[in-house]
Amino acid sequence: MHGKRLAALRAEMRRLDLAALIVPRADEHLGEYVPAHAERLAWLTGFTGSAGLAVVTHSRAAVLSDGRYVLQLQAQTDPALWQRRHMVDEPAPAWLAAELAGQAQARVGYDPWLMPEEALKPYLEAGLTLVALPANPIDAVWADQPPPPLQPAVPHGLDFAGRAAADKQAEIAATLREQNLQAAVISDPASLAWLFNIRGADVPYTPFALGFALIHASGQCDLFMAPEKLPPETRAWLGNAVGVFDRSTLPAALQRLTGQRVRLDPAASPAWFAQTLRAAGAEVVAGLDPCMLPKAYKTPVEQAGSRTAHATDAVAVCRFLHWLDGQAGRATELSAAAALLGFRAEGAGFRGESFAAISGSGPNGAIIHYRVTPQTDRTLQPNEVYLIDSGAQYVSGTTDITRTVWTGPGEAPALLRDRFTRVLKGHIAMATLVFPRGVCGAHLDGFARAALWQAGLDYDHGTGHGVGSFLSVHEGPVSLSRAARPVPLAAGMILSNEPGFYAPGEYGIRIENLLLVRPAAFAAATRPFLEFETLSLAPIDRRLIEPSLLTEAERAWLAAYHAHVLREVGPRLEPQAAAWLAAACAA
Repeated sequence: MHGKRLAALRAEMRRLDLAALIVPRADEHLGEYVPAHAERLAWLTGFTGSAGLAVVTHSRAAVLSDGRYVLQLQAQTDPALWQRRHMVDEPAPAWLAAELAGQAQARVGYDPWLMPEEALKPYLEAGLTLVALPANPIDAVWADQPPPPLQPAVPHGLDFAGRAAADKQAEIAATLREQNLQAAVISDPASLAWLFNIRGADVPYTPFALGFALIHASGQCDLFMAPEKLPPETRAWLGNAVGVFDRSTLPAALQRLTGQRVRLDPAASPAWFAQTLRAAGAEVVAGLDPCMLPKAYKTPVEQAGSRTAHATDAVAVCRFLHWLDGQAGRATELSAAAALLGFRAEGAGFRGESFAAISGSGPNGAIIHYRVTPQTDRTLQPNEVYLIDSGAQYVSGTTDITRTVWTGPGEAPALLRDRFTRVLKGHIAMATLVFPRGVCGAHLDGFARAALWQAGLDYDHGTGHGVGSFLSVHEGPVSLSRAARPVPLAAGMILSNEPGFYAPGEYGIRIENLLLVRPAAFAAATRPFLEFETLSLAPIDRRLIEPSLLTEAERAWLAAYHAHVLREVGPRLEPQAAAWLAAACAA
């Protein structure tokens, strides 16, 4: 099947006089989750990970992803058709330059809606001749491509947002005036949702209403969205300061910005915008999406909503962990994920999963972003490790939690307990950090790795990502990572804390809670300090802990955390689950 698709694409490339084609995993908003009609990389290659791309010539092809998906890439793609490569260690531009060596002016096609300008630079630096295509070649050969989504955009009320859309728009407009800018392009649907206090259902797992916007220094906003997506109540909610236009009018709107200074995020907006604006005589000013940072500062209402969402989610997760106890030999990865979803669906305000649950037993747990399928579904076996990374969307907030469980009934091996406890020490180190205001995520990442580093171990992913408020479970611009942007952490931000360790072919370990950044009180502080409030509430499997590796302070944190879980969740469980939780949270 994929061989025929690759052949059809190569025929279309010949028609377009292309020596090569770049196929990113992206839609026109460059987000993590894309609608079905934009899953071009999966259609072409079979690879379904959330990060990757393919590069195709007439004789060879490669598909690339990052460290989270190395094993998944090998499992889902045909080695007879595709070279599988690590996109960081073996970048696509170098592969393509080597393949096209000696072919002077070989035309390399790309869809300017699916790649930001920043992503084009390495290809140009490799000496490749890039050609922006007016239409995507895959769309020409994908016979049964689904149509674009047309789910309605709906208001997100102030009882959940905590701040009026008009106030947000006035803040962004003021920022533009301060920087002598006349307009900004908004292409991120999360920013669109925040700026207009709307939500939708156009992509899986995240309540996006897809569209684009221009916000002007005057405060006027132009929203470009299919008219059928905006029912009368939503149009009324948007207010008179928001002009609503069909997406087809976007090119003409950019043409009218001649001579104006327009802010555009070169790393997160399609290159089409910059190319069209420059052709219109506008000055493109590179800068972060102006909504991104304000969106990361959760309002007090959003913070309270997140606590409510996590309290509801904790009941579902604890009920699931109680159910899971004793399921070895019976439950499968798919049935376990379905059971957790069933528990969550009973919670007030539940709107769906925030991502596809990573339900991995034994060796599948070592695949960092494993996605179980009927073909890979595995029965949980006695005396092995089971990893479940999952989250939910509630109208009041977004959750994301990972627990690693020993299936029993035997004792976990000493080496496994050592690895798990080192991950736990890193998790506690991050949870208990107190740090001065102005510190960035890259400064903190090493604290979560130190106990692993002392044993010559590490993990190939960041320690934490930002999380939205009934929005994306992966939200910028902050993260806890060596590759984090130099954006200081600030009160109101929500991030994950998820160190891990992975033994390929054996098991995976990850412990994840969400953290809220809040002010830290020091009577004698000479400058403002910050700390974390742990939001997630579920027991950490004591059967996997080696107590001798924990300090007294770490033991105290674990005891206090478990006491908090029991106090908050126990009264909301049925008697059998409450008794199980009491045992799981024992000192």
